[in-house]
Amino acid sequence: MKTAAQTQTETQTQAQTEAQSQTQTQTHRTIAPQILYFGTPVVLLTSENPDGSANLAPLSSAWALGQAVVLGLGTSGQTAANLRERPDLVINLPPPALWPQVERLAPLTGRHPVPPGKQGTFRYERDKFAAAGLTPQPADLVRPPRVAECPLQFEARAARVQPDVTGAFLIIEAHVLRVHAAPQLTVPGTDHVDPGAWSPLIYNFRHYFGLGAQLGHTFRSETAATR
Repeated sequence: MKTAAQTQTETQTQAQTEAQSQTQTQTHRTIAPQILYFGTPVVLLTSENPDGSANLAPLSSAWALGQAVVLGLGTSGQTAANLRERPDLVINLPPPALWPQVERLAPLTGRHPVPPGKQGTFRYERDKFAAAGLTPQPADLVRPPRVAECPLQFEARAARVQPDVTGAFLIIEAHVLRVHAAPQLTVPGTDHVDPGAWSPLIYNFRHYFGLGAQLGHTFRSETAATR
């Protein structure tokens, strides 16, 4: 049989648990968003069409690991078709000021006819550079052009192209072969990009943002002394 003290202790413990649960409920909501674009850099990806012309597509799913960049894109677009057959590509990184040009590309597809899943929302455009008001620039090591207006450009080759776990997207593992950087973004006399000079265009839940002021740096930073 429980003593009065034991009963009081159990009651207090239960009350504390309920209070903690209520606090968690008040500070967070369980939601089911249709998208999970929590803030990633925008990429303008160039690839080669079957006739040798260039396709230009905006992506919001890209991250780097060493000298590789992992890209995510839909399976039905022209970029996916190109990279399945021709692995050369250029990863062009636009600054925040180029967001209108990026958005001009958003409703376009290089796929003709327009895939069923894109009909009614996207329209076919053969010359996306002209449609966006951007300039092709020859690459050194790969066939697709660079985007001249982008201060950072990675020439790369797709080493692995495979479906994601849902089958709705492709995951591209691209090996970077050469990096081009606008001089004003680099630390003089080094191969380092000055993080204070470079600001990527960020795609945040389908809205465009730039970076704010620096908050700090990791202990592994190679450019901390320049800031």
